[in-house]
Amino acid sequence: MATQAQIAQSARKPKFTTRVVRRCWKCGRKRGFMRKFKMCRICFRELANVGLVPGVRKSSW
Repeated sequence: MATQAQIAQSARKPKFTTRVVRRCWKCGRKRGFMRKFKMCRICFRELANVGLVPGVRKSSW
């Protein structure tokens, strides 16, 4: 989990656009981030399994 200082640093506008750090809105994780849902892969899986992410279904075949 990211510290408050890391989250605050990521929220500031960077000097260069390539330095933008996208973080999960739920836990603050920066790796494994999915832009479409604005969350990391771990939080996405937790919420999708419960059915809280609209438009996502667990696949089975």
